[in-house]
Amino acid sequence: MCGIFCCYNRQGDLAAFRPRAIALSKRQRHRGPDWSGCVMTKDTVLVHERLAIVGVDTGAQPLVSEDEKLVLAVNGEIYNHLALRKGLKTPANFKTHSDCEVIMYLYKEHSPKELCNMLDGMFSFVLTDTSTSPSRIIAARDPIGITTLYMGHNSAHPETLFFSSELKAIHEECDNIISFPPGHFYDSSSKKLERYFNPTWWDSDKGVVPTNPVDLKLVRETLETAVRKRLMSEVPYGVLLSGGLDSSLIASIAARETDKMAAQHEALRRDRQQAIAEGRLPEGEEPIAAWPQLHSFAIGLPGAPDLIAARKAADFLGTVHHEYHFTVQEGLDAIPEVIYHLETYDVTTVRASTPMYLLSRKIKAMGVKMVLSGEGSDEIFGGYLYFHAAPNAKDFHEECVKRVKNLHTADCLRANKSTMAWGLEARVPFLDKSFLEVSMNIDAKYKMFSKGADQQVDEDGRPKMEKYILRKAFDCSPDGKAYLPDSILWRQKEQFSDGVGYSWIDGMKDHSAEVISDEQFADRAQRWPTDTPDTKEAYWIRELFEGHFPSKAAASTAVRWIPKQEWGVSSDPSGRAVSIHTAAYKQPEAINGHT
Repeated sequence: MCGIFCCYNRQGDLAAFRPRAIALSKRQRHRGPDWSGCVMTKDTVLVHERLAIVGVDTGAQPLVSEDEKLVLAVNGEIYNHLALRKGLKTPANFKTHSDCEVIMYLYKEHSPKELCNMLDGMFSFVLTDTSTSPSRIIAARDPIGITTLYMGHNSAHPETLFFSSELKAIHEECDNIISFPPGHFYDSSSKKLERYFNPTWWDSDKGVVPTNPVDLKLVRETLETAVRKRLMSEVPYGVLLSGGLDSSLIASIAARETDKMAAQHEALRRDRQQAIAEGRLPEGEEPIAAWPQLHSFAIGLPGAPDLIAARKAADFLGTVHHEYHFTVQEGLDAIPEVIYHLETYDVTTVRASTPMYLLSRKIKAMGVKMVLSGEGSDEIFGGYLYFHAAPNAKDFHEECVKRVKNLHTADCLRANKSTMAWGLEARVPFLDKSFLEVSMNIDAKYKMFSKGADQQVDEDGRPKMEKYILRKAFDCSPDGKAYLPDSILWRQKEQFSDGVGYSWIDGMKDHSAEVISDEQFADRAQRWPTDTPDTKEAYWIRELFEGHFPSKAAASTAVRWIPKQEWGVSSDPSGRAVSIHTAAYKQPEAINGHT
């Protein structure tokens, strides 16, 4: 991923604004430390901060078409770019190996809506067509909002539009800002935002409830395909491994795929050596290097539940495992800069992002530029513990859809900005379009679960716990080799911010109680009548956010996540605040021999 900045239809001396545009984009250079590019057209400036993952030698942006009429800046990865190149009606003369260049040629052959739906990946892009007057601009964001994008203008000059990957690049220029909605595109020809992503499961609020039975084989194979395509990389990569179900499954699949690639490279190496020995290749020809062994990364307070589980999963999978510790004080010290990078005041997101932010710095220091992560599974399968209180399958499904639709305000935002703060790209296989289509169309009655004395078991003695479908899909393997040990595959859900060590959240609460007085807290509604903080922790985080982004326009882009309190859930987003969490740990250690 990268950072993009665009000022479209700028009035006045555009050349004089160019240095300002570069300076504004520099504020998000952490997203793209490998190279910076700037292209100015007759009325638009596009700036790109590049993180080179694919097409490392030739993929510098902004990209300019051969006829120099189109200019493109992209943040993201297009996994099906090779197939899209082959499918062009008019063969194009590609100037780079970038996975993003094909977007310009798709634009020439398709409508913006068709173009966006053809892309398989995570992306935000801005494309300007200078053949019209004024130039036409197309901006778009991926279906779920894995990448970040903001759009704004100043009411004094509403005809000039700004786009950027992060809020910090435009909040001083605009008094009207929105978080660009996922699954939409903007077309200056119509001056409208239009939804292009309309999957079959989207309209749950209109009474559309799926009735498909569970196909465990399809669930497994679709997720394996999603992981496989996300290993598209020309640079070292790894996996984030918390030891929970989601990250461990992604790590397991990635480890298998990496082993396959290593075997293929080894076979090529042997063939090459044989060719040299037989004189079919010149002496001294360099052999092909074997694919590296998969590396996994975990972080937590010493003795944290996640660290213990991650170590067990890594040992089982045979990854090169890296475990890092942090202290509560180190986390507290980092929170102001975490909020600066997150650009939100949501308590849940800040809690979980801080250890991820610290871990990302360690990973980048090792030379790794891309990691796989497990975001999205809990939303798709109703894995959060409060889902146990869903009264029926319809309500369960509607809450899943709502959570998936809002991932861009929480987990996707966290995964993107916590890692990209250090120029590390996070890819999320669970949010693959094909996997979503399969999993979100399963009848929610198969996703529902119970805990404690009410918990049921299946014919194999497996507990019908949260995310049972996903666990069961990987409970056996076609090759007879287990994906994960039972203690990981059937481990209870932990919030990431809890799993890194329970004293982390307690430390945040204690610190906020010290720094926020009772008098300040009593006046919170006067200070912030909108999204009024309901705890001292929320007050402290909101105050830090306001220090970085003082405008109302900036605050309007931040969204707080509140659990579904109608189901008897506390407003505290911690997993431990759900009564079922404690009750679950009181149940027997094993059910028919399985943990």
